Amino acid sequence: MVSRYALGAVDSRTFERALSRRPLVIVPVGALEAHGPHLPLAADQIQAEATAEAVAAELGAFVAPTIPYGSCPGARRFPGTVSLPLETLAAGARDVLSELARSGVTRMLVLSGHAERGHMAALREAAAETMRAYPAARIAVLSDYDFVYELRGSEAPVTDGHAGLLETSRVMALAPDTVGPSRPVVAYRASPFVPGSPTEAEWPESVIGDTRTASAELGARVQAHVIRRIVETVRSVLPD
Repeated sequence: MVSRYALGAVDSRTFERALSRRPLVIVPVGALEAHGPHLPLAADQIQAEATAEAVAAELGAFVAPTIPYGSCPGARRFPGTVSLPLETLAAGARDVLSELARSGVTRMLVLSGHAERGHMAALREAAAETMRAYPAARIAVLSDYDFVYELRGSEAPVTDGHAGLLETSRVMALAPDTVGPSRPVVAYRASPFVPGSPTEAEWPESVIGDTRTASAELGARVQAHVIRRIVETVRSVLPD
């Protein structure tokens, strides 16, 4: 079923009329990336789309079609990961945002379900280039994991990370049929000060953390926190 907030389901003239109220347009960004033996490759896309839908419901926004690929260099050695070069991601995102701005959209939220630093930097550069070319446009760029990880130290250990307790719980809440029975425990040993991808000894599986206590109930609490924080952020930085 097509979402009631989907930009792609709206006809051109209806959208033209809607532009007079300066609607927010959310651009979800995913990634096709290994998330251990228990979560789907599209976990980031699943989370970004579900979150975009919930935020759109709160704010009366449109949700644009998802950009489904991202930059995932750390997980490239795991089967199924598709990692775009940063310049490819930046150029593609810039072209999408610029075309929306050319059409008259002045408020955009780039919402990424993938939080890798280079990936986010590419999206921010795409937004900055768009705003330079279209001064009337204002664009916020964030990952839902900016807010998920606010819960480390309370809902999860401070060392929790990729495909760990919080993410596993969140996908269990949002798309339970995609979650497998395995509950891996993986310690990440790569140094943040050494460039390049982690070795197999430093990262034996595409998971960071202990997923054994993951639950849909925890995931629902995480998702509620994320939605609340994104809505607060949009109202602050992209006022209508």
